[in-house]
Order: sequence, then structure tokens, then C-alpha cells
Amino acid sequence: MLTNLSLRVRVFLFFVLMAFGGTAVAGLALYVGYQRAGSPALLDAFVFSGTLTIFGLLALVVGVWLLFDENVAKPIERLAAEMRARAHAGIQNDMDLEAARYLGDLAPAAAGLAGQLSDTTLETAQTVANETARLAADKDRLSALLTDIPLAMILVSPSHQIVLYDGQAAEFLAQIATPRLNASLFDYLDKATVEAAYANLVKTGMEVTCPLLGHDGIQHIDARMKPLGNASGYMLILDSVTLDVAPEAQRPLVFDFDLLEQRAATPYDARPIEDLCFVVFDTETTGLLPHKDEIVQIGAVRMLRGRIIEGEVLNTLVDPGMPIPPPSTKVHGVSDAMVQGAPNIRDAGRSFHHFARDAVIVAHNAPFDMAFLRRHAKRMDVAWDHPILDTVLLSAVLFGASESHTLDALCDRLDVTIPAALRHTALGDAQATAEVLTKMLPMLKARNFETFGDVIAETRKHGRLLQDLNQ
Repeated sequence: MLTNLSLRVRVFLFFVLMAFGGTAVAGLALYVGYQRAGSPALLDAFVFSGTLTIFGLLALVVGVWLLFDENVAKPIERLAAEMRARAHAGIQNDMDLEAARYLGDLAPAAAGLAGQLSDTTLETAQTVANETARLAADKDRLSALLTDIPLAMILVSPSHQIVLYDGQAAEFLAQIATPRLNASLFDYLDKATVEAAYANLVKTGMEVTCPLLGHDGIQHIDARMKPLGNASGYMLILDSVTLDVAPEAQRPLVFDFDLLEQRAATPYDARPIEDLCFVVFDTETTGLLPHKDEIVQIGAVRMLRGRIIEGEVLNTLVDPGMPIPPPSTKVHGVSDAMVQGAPNIRDAGRSFHHFARDAVIVAHNAPFDMAFLRRHAKRMDVAWDHPILDTVLLSAVLFGASESHTLDALCDRLDVTIPAALRHTALGDAQATAEVLTKMLPMLKARNFETFGDVIAETRKHGRLLQDLNQ
């Protein structure tokens, strides 16, 4: 049981045991002395001496505990977190050895080991960078070839989840909602017509020409569904989709082929954290009171398999229906003139809800941002029942509750840079939070938090910092 407690808690319990033990020994000694004195008249003197002794002993133990906690236990936790960050999150900046100055050779030894880890990490990173550059070049060549093919293409898994889409397909999907990897194709196209065409494809094993309907059940789309040979899933080619794409414009590809072989759906608590889809978001508001202030901007990015998906972002101004106070505009830069003609919270909230469908919502200080959204849930006609992760609580898990958990402190600790122009903008802070999360995930896994349920159980131990919003 004690192994599940943090080092600082175990040290605290050790000193509590010392205090109780010392009190018991002092009390027993005074009692034996009083009995041997054989003089009832000395009772008051022995009680007074015992009281002074016990209070003095307790004060001494508390004082020593505070010194030990501040100069030994805290620095050890901090040192462990910094080493873990360098081992698993690729952090390269120098370790803070001043806080561990009373740990003797432990801090310099840890710094030396961290240096070796950094050198090894740099070599590995260079190898990965070279391979990534090669893959990026191959991807660019493929994108250039696809530019000459006037078709919109979507690769879909057997469970009808989007595995790949090209630039022209992205433009088509964006007419309905933001394109999203691992999203259900039924979010964009009529389910019945897609399933009928897929049944025909499975039956014949050959390409199927299929008239599809849009998600609204009205738009008609001429399409072809092609099998992928020995691979599972299918390629959907939208023949009737013609969009205004410049002939020389390269059509970017967004894909993750691992999605073709997805594991069977399981409850969120049992899902490995590396398999989760995250939507990291932030809001800017008219003030700091969720029960009366309003949202003026929502920014969000999507993460899949531990990486940020380039291009899958939501960034919208919101008309708050009230004047924006000048002090708030000074912080986030959103003025009354900027939100004129912007969607209201109902429409903006519904768009964000769709963007976050089937994903874990992540925010820094989530109770604040979610309070604004949940207050308008009925107006939006949605339920904000997503699983939620809070990077404040993740910071407490990884770095200790006594550390600073602001977004700026986390970025400094994990070597994430927020451009000054983007700080306190919804999308800028959401992007920074997502980059922080990409470095936290391997650190959590290194602590043996394998599943979403493991992580949530650990964050709930820090409930005194922030409320856990998961049901």
C-alpha cells in the first residue's frame, strides 16, 4: 500500500510515526518516574513537565520534517521528474541543480546521467529526423503526383473511419464539417447509401460505382468504392466533386495507415493512452466569471496517436452578445469590432462539439473553459459528456503538486515555445497545450500509467487543486 504513495507522503508518515513514538516514550517515562517518586503531590509537576516535553518534541519533529521536506523530499521528486522529462520527452535544457544542492553527489550524478541521455536522445533524434525527411520527401512526391489527378480521394477503414484524405477531399469534407482523421465517414455522408455500397463491394470484391447522398440526405454525389487488395478497408473516389483548386497547387495528404487495423472498441477507461484521439482547446472570454461572462474565441487542435495532426484545427471568433470590456481586449486582443458577424455561442459551440466528437477533450484548467460551454449546453442542443483531461492535473502527477502548474511554467519545463503574438489567443494557447501534452504522454507511460483509466485515477489524487470533470 505504501508503494502507491508519493515520496513526500511517505516521508510525512515517517515523521508522524516519529512524533507518536516520541510522545509515547516521553509519556511512559514520565509515568514511570511519577510512580517511582511515590508522592501524589508531584502529579501536577509531572503533568506540566510532560506537557512541555510533548509539545516541544512535536515542535521539533514538525520543524525537522519541514526542513527535510523542503531540502530533501521535494528536490528528489523534482530531480526524478526532470530526469524522466529528459529520458522520455526529449527535453534538452540544463537541469536545475540549485534546488538539489543539499543532496550531495546525487544532483551532479543525475545531471551527468541526463547529459548522457541527452546525447543519446540527440543521436536518436537525428536518425529519426533523417528518416522523417525521407518520408516527407516521398509524401511530397506523392502529393505532387496526386495534384495532376482531378479526383477527391478518401481512404476508409472497414469500420468506416477516415484513414486518409487528400486536399480536394478535405475541401469537400470542410463544406460539411472540419475534416478529421479517424472520424466516422457517416459524419459527412449518408450512412445507408455508404453501407449499401460497401455491402456490394464485400460481396463482389470488385470496384463499385455508387451514388451516395450527403449527410443531409439531399446532396447527390457520384462516387466509386475500390477495394484495397490484401489490405482491409476501401478507397472512396468522389467523381462528382469539383472544387476550385489551382492546377499548380499541391494537394496535401493527411493520413495514418495504422488506423486501418484498429483495435476493437473498448470503454475509454480501458483504452491505451497512445490509441486515444485528443482535442485540445482553449477559449478567450469577456471575463473570468463563467456564470455571467461569455466566450469570444474558441481554438482547438486534434491529436492522434500522440502527435498533432497538421491542418486539423478549429479557430473561430464568437459573438458574445455583450460588450467586451477593454481590460479583456487588452489581454486577448479580441475587440467588439472583430466579433461583429461572428457566429453566436450556439453555432460556434455546436461546431466545436462536432469537431470533438469521439475524442477526449483536453484543456489547461478545464473546469473554467468547460463551465462556459456547459452553461449553454441546452441552447446548443448538445451534451458535453466527453472524457476530459486537464494538463494542470497531469502536471501535478508528473512534477508534484507543490510545483507551479501555469501554462507558461509547463512550457518552460518542457521546452515548448509560445510565440509572443499567439500567447493569450485561443488557438495559440491550444497549440501550446497540445505540444505540452505530446511530451507528457510518454512520461505518463514511463510511470506505468498505461490506460486512460490509470491516468484519471492518478489525477483524482490531486483533486484539491482542481475538480475532476469525468463522470
